[in-house]
Amino acid sequence: MKIAPDIDSSEWTSLKLDDPRSVDWVRAIEIFKTRIAGWYVDATDLLIETDESKLPTERRFGFVVMAIDCLLIETLAAFREGLTDTQKQSKRIFSNFLATQSLFGNHFTVTRAEQFYSEFRCGILHQAEVGGASRVWSVGEVIRDDSGKLTVNRTEFHKLIKAEIESYAQELENPSDAGLRANFRQKMNFICR
Repeated sequence: MKIAPDIDSSEWTSLKLDDPRSVDWVRAIEIFKTRIAGWYVDATDLLIETDESKLPTERRFGFVVMAIDCLLIETLAAFREGLTDTQKQSKRIFSNFLATQSLFGNHFTVTRAEQFYSEFRCGILHQAEVGGASRVWSVGEVIRDDSGKLTVNRTEFHKLIKAEIESYAQELENPSDAGLRANFRQKMNFICR
């Protein structure tokens, strides 16, 4: 079974990760980054790049970009917590991720994160629309709140997702962060089952 472009699950299962100083940790993190970039980030980057040559009013990939980025938020949150399934925990982990992760925490309170979860994540993924009076845009600040109406710049938001992925990968490089690594292994082992 492929777990990333050109990477089979057998490669993951052959890694020796019990020793926190094992050189296999470098490959484990590379596999994660290849999985996330190869199947999600690269495609999203291509959509944004294609749209950027157009006038803002003619851009059309905002919902797809936000759908993929919402998927990535939930995925990163699950990796951080070692969750194999986010069923009945989705709102909690998604909102917590936005409100507490260093880069997103600058833009989201818990209340705003819960609104984003409901209007963007659930709206786009379940109804193919943004809920409430909120909207997706491609210019301006990451998120703007006009009396409860959120406008999210999908391009800047995607940059934050990419930076959070890189930050997480760098945290995994620290052999003394046993808890984070254990959660990472639990999630990857589940993926490779």
